[in-house]
Amino acid sequence: MKCCAECIGDGHLRREIIPEYSSEIGTCSYCGTENVQLVEPKDLRVQFELLTGIYTADDKGKTLVEWFKDDWAMFEHPQIDVAHAKELLAEILDDSEIVRERFSPSELSNSSTLDIWETFRDELKHKNRFFLKIDLNLDRLGELLGYLLHPDRIEPEWYRARIQKDNIPISPDKMGAAPKNLSTHGRANPAGIPYLYLASELKTAISEIRPHTGEIANVAIFSVVDGLKLVDLRHPRKTVSPFLLADARDILLLRGDIEFLERLGDELTRPVLPQAAAIDYIPSQYLCEFIKERGYHGVMYRSSVGDGINIALFDPASATVGAVTQHRVSRVSVEVD
Repeated sequence: MKCCAECIGDGHLRREIIPEYSSEIGTCSYCGTENVQLVEPKDLRVQFELLTGIYTADDKGKTLVEWFKDDWAMFEHPQIDVAHAKELLAEILDDSEIVRERFSPSELSNSSTLDIWETFRDELKHKNRFFLKIDLNLDRLGELLGYLLHPDRIEPEWYRARIQKDNIPISPDKMGAAPKNLSTHGRANPAGIPYLYLASELKTAISEIRPHTGEIANVAIFSVVDGLKLVDLRHPRKTVSPFLLADARDILLLRGDIEFLERLGDELTRPVLPQAAAIDYIPSQYLCEFIKERGYHGVMYRSSVGDGINIALFDPASATVGAVTQHRVSRVSVEVD
């Protein structure tokens, strides 16, 4: 029986490791995915033994499959339930007993980075804006961002919406980022520093401008240039791969910082009230400014109002505007807790 990267759900395995062992294409014996690259489970043993080594035996802990699911978002394929995941992991490790045993992560994986960030963001918002007293480890932050580099080619077409005023359609040249003197606070940009915000879907782009029923949304298609380096903050636990690292201590440190990376993703996704935006956006603006300083071209993040993806491009010239279409908003849905 042969497995595939879809069974495990790790991007680095899919892109780099499995192709080293096999070029066979077929249907996976475990998850049933068709036309995928197949590999003998035992060929992945070295990588999984290294990962398993960061967990220690503990009768009150959880199984390795449970830890791998919780810590690294593995085995999330619909056809791979816990029983099948244990079967696959047992084949990989050539050990049918270890998958039944219980473990806990080594204490070396405990990290204070998230707590430091919470204190740091509070100082940014309410105490000191430019000369901060809290010491955030920027070298470590820069290293972690490298694990979140979007690995694939960016889709060429994206959408941006604006509300039409006075029954006059908006021309394509007015659909881009606002001029510097009119640029207000955004999730990623401080006032006066315009970034270009785009959405992966037309409906998401319209939802992002919070329209009212009956209003006309003008939506422009933008073509994004090739070769952009984007930090992907949508799902850090799925994006980060422990198999990128060849040292168990480095994997432990990465595990300890994943919750911090998820918190950074939340900074760009959480809903913010308009009257509080000037203050509440400051932490995400700081984060994006740091990402820009490290040489990336933008960030990718989940939409808080739609199912699509958003990107913020630090250089608005990184995308070219195309056709503009008009759409009447027929209904606005509201959900309450």
